[in-house]
Amino acid sequence: MKELWVQVGLLSVPLLAVYLHIPPPKLSPALLSWRSSGGYFTYKDQNIFYRDSTGAVGSSDIVVLLHGFPTSSYDWCKIWEGLTQRFHRVIALDFVGFGFSDKPRPHRYSIFEQASIVEGLVRHLGLHHQRINLLSHDYGDTVAQELLHRIQTLSSHLPKLQVVSPFLIKSHFQAGHNLLHNNRFLFSILQYINQRKKHRDRWVGALTSTSVPLHLIYGPLDPVNPHPEFLQLYKKVLPTSTVSVLDDHISHYPQLEDPTGFLNAYLNFINSF
Repeated sequence: MKELWVQVGLLSVPLLAVYLHIPPPKLSPALLSWRSSGGYFTYKDQNIFYRDSTGAVGSSDIVVLLHGFPTSSYDWCKIWEGLTQRFHRVIALDFVGFGFSDKPRPHRYSIFEQASIVEGLVRHLGLHHQRINLLSHDYGDTVAQELLHRIQTLSSHLPKLQVVSPFLIKSHFQAGHNLLHNNRFLFSILQYINQRKKHRDRWVGALTSTSVPLHLIYGPLDPVNPHPEFLQLYKKVLPTSTVSVLDDHISHYPQLEDPTGFLNAYLNFINSF
């Protein structure tokens, strides 16, 4: 019981700080470096942060990284260098409302808008005629599913964009909805949970009907997608997808908890084509 109250206290402090609009702490040197090595493009008057690194010589492969909730492109920091040794271009963005991107309010945040922002970034970088690999996590998975749907229905603004894979497919994120209800900004961001429910057929259908190779990199200790139930359901819904299961102690952020294992699993999948 004592441990539970400690956890509740640790969660309550940052939530209270956000609610009271207490200024955030100063950025760490690592985050300052991350920001200085990136740039911005404009999507409908919103400044969107992104990083774009040129990597492997002789490769034409491109990977776009889509982060989860409630974090940012910095989620990929521990595998960034490893990706640049395999891919010609490694690109990540902070979705609107996250990280170093603008956080407008009031604003109707939606998965559809985030997918359009990804399309806008690809156009901005002049890559709309190139084949793109998507690597996504958590919230970013749903954005990737919307992109898949648009490509399959030929409604994408990037008709020649080809999503080759892979995905970090995660199930619906439910935790924290009631706790964050009182903050209008976070409540607006969290509407993606309701969007997932409302558009479930659209986004699950994009996965089940695609010819794009899919791959799951899974941490068995993930509290959002508990083992073994989640893995059993995933294999039932997507039997053609391949799966990498990491060590038993790996949880919801495998790219941060086990960057070597994660990167090896990802590159083994990519190099199998």
